[in-house]
Amino acid sequence: MNVEIPPHVRETASQLGDGVPYALKVLAGQLADEPDMGEPSSLPGILTVMIDGDLFEHCPALAVGYIREPDRIEIRFVTPASFAQPATVGPEEPEQQEQEQAVESGAEAVTVREVADAWRRITDWLQTHAPDSYAALRAGASSAAVAAVESDLGAQIPVELRTLWLLTAGDDGAQGWGCLPGNQALMTLDAVRALYRMKRDAQVSEDALNSGRPEEERITVWKATWIPVVALGPSDDSSGLYLDASTGYLGRWSRYYEAPDEERDSLVTYLEEMADMLESPALAARDKPGLIGGTLVWLSSIDPALEDRWQSLTD
Repeated sequence: MNVEIPPHVRETASQLGDGVPYALKVLAGQLADEPDMGEPSSLPGILTVMIDGDLFEHCPALAVGYIREPDRIEIRFVTPASFAQPATVGPEEPEQQEQEQAVESGAEAVTVREVADAWRRITDWLQTHAPDSYAALRAGASSAAVAAVESDLGAQIPVELRTLWLLTAGDDGAQGWGCLPGNQALMTLDAVRALYRMKRDAQVSEDALNSGRPEEERITVWKATWIPVVALGPSDDSSGLYLDASTGYLGRWSRYYEAPDEERDSLVTYLEEMADMLESPALAARDKPGLIGGTLVWLSSIDPALEDRWQSLTD
């Protein structure tokens, strides 16, 4: 039995952990001998088989979806097992529930691939053009570490953020600059915990005051669904971006209690636009990427004293 692994699946696997491509290769060999080993999923025509991450080094538990034809198998997706939600069909309207579950599972698989593809484009560029910024990125977190953050926050982490954290668990910065637009930095998991607790504590205090205020004057410091993602700098959490788990959109926070402007970008579009700006800097609109030595530095937040050292990528 011929087992095919399309290029986009291989790319996704390489981003999910150093041991994932090997685990996928082992599974392909098993499927060649036992093509019906998977279980029917809520996605039409897709069989799902699980990979035990404990059997492979640097590999999370995985759910792998594939189609089986008379003479071939094609692996359609690979995703962390924590993202794969089992279908739950109640006694009423089972067909509708199955269809909804299929749509949700399919959308999650697409999101995983989109985040992994965008981040691969970014890290490929950094590795080639800005090695200092590339070296400052932390390795991906384990599924257990991400689950621990979710437990500590008491808030569900959206699939796109889970995927990003499995690829990289933060940016320590190069020469004080993060690699994200505006020289911002992807927050470490510990920083996420600390900021979330601080903001929620501030909201508790504000709620006590809100009880005596007219509704239109009540202040929202932080909602339970806001997950901090990006900080102003590697060591500066005075402002940044959060991901609203209830809407899927990014928003801005500030320590100084300015109104939290909504970015109205999803995390996927934010990463894709960054990749586009790096690959086609002449077309960059929001910010201009450049280099100071081996470090990626964005023009919007550069110290004027360093502008003479800044090399535009369009020169």
